[in-house]
Amino acid sequence: MARRGWGGSIAIAVGVAAGAGAAQLGFGYGLGIINWAPADATAGATAWVAGLVWATWIAATSTVFGAVCAQRLRDSAPVPGGAPDDATAVEPDAGPGDGLLRHVALAVAAGVGALVTVLLVAVPARTAVAADTGSPRNVAATYAAVGVLVGVSTAVWALRSRAAANNVIATVGWLWLLAVVAVLDGVLAGRGLTSAQLGIWQFSSDDGRFWIRDYFYWPGALLSLGSALVIGALAARGSARQPDRRVGAVASGAAGPLLVAIAYFLAVPRVTAISPEQVSAHLIAPYAVIVGVGGSVLVAALAQRAARRAAGRGPVTVPRQRTGEPSGVPGDPVSEEHGTPARADTGALRPTSDAPERAGESAAPTGEPAAPASGADPAAPTSDGQPAASPDPDPEDRGPDGRRPRSGHRTR
Repeated sequence: MARRGWGGSIAIAVGVAAGAGAAQLGFGYGLGIINWAPADATAGATAWVAGLVWATWIAATSTVFGAVCAQRLRDSAPVPGGAPDDATAVEPDAGPGDGLLRHVALAVAAGVGALVTVLLVAVPARTAVAADTGSPRNVAATYAAVGVLVGVSTAVWALRSRAAANNVIATVGWLWLLAVVAVLDGVLAGRGLTSAQLGIWQFSSDDGRFWIRDYFYWPGALLSLGSALVIGALAARGSARQPDRRVGAVASGAAGPLLVAIAYFLAVPRVTAISPEQVSAHLIAPYAVIVGVGGSVLVAALAQRAARRAAGRGPVTVPRQRTGEPSGVPGDPVSEEHGTPARADTGALRPTSDAPERAGESAAPTGEPAAPASGADPAAPTSDGQPAASPDPDPEDRGPDGRRPRSGHRTR
């Protein structure tokens, strides 16, 4: 495990999870989204079930948010003196399981902080009106505690998959925005502050055209499924471009909708005992998980296809630079253009000598003997065994231009 900063990460996970849980519950209580004792007695059962769903979901998401926030703050912390940070400063004998242990430790710490939601749910739930429930306080606290356990397991997944963490965070923001819109719509319609269903906005619930068999609200289904598809695709977009994270990106589309589906499954065990609005939300939640996975799978498939196309193009070929003279290379367009037969460029293809040149020795043109270095023996044989050329015995016989006259004539 990390030697430095480990206690700070644990403290951040505990504090952020507790703050996230308290903030979400306070926001829900303040806007009337969660109302354990509504003024309308006929809405008591509906508000009770909706409160259990919200309590389970808030406890789970607060745990995930605390763990993810602690990890990202630790990874983005500046490193003094250029030393490796505590995310990479592990013991020399650290194995592959040490990363999993760190993630589990952060998730458990966030779960400890999210336990504050159990207290904040149990105290207001004492006044709840629930049929066939002897102690509403204990039941609501139990649902919140189960939500913390679900959040711990989901937090481990989110810490190991950045796409899953992004999906949960984006889903939380979208569902709270949808709940606020639903409450404002109720106020504008004259219904006052009424409890909102998690993930569903029934903007025209009184119109029979939007209901299928009086229990399936299809505009809310389209909104829920469409948001799961878009969030799943956008959250997996960054990780899908990296081959080593593509598998995690494929499964990340289920992270956010799965928490909603689990909350509905736990809080609504009997579909026949709830209102039609809650039946519709309960039936839509599992399909939102499938659609969210479909969005992430689509993005991952497009990223893999783009990677294959890029690999199929191969390296970029730089064209040969043309000169004014024929190159003599077979198939060269310059040679064919000038009508010059292609020939092998032996000078360019000849391997160089392994031995370095002697000091003072210069390369001679092809076909002419190389000038001997200063101080070398003129009669010494060359490297091919032939005697070296003797120096000119009579340098005065050369003409003014430095050339030797033809045979039989001497310069005067």
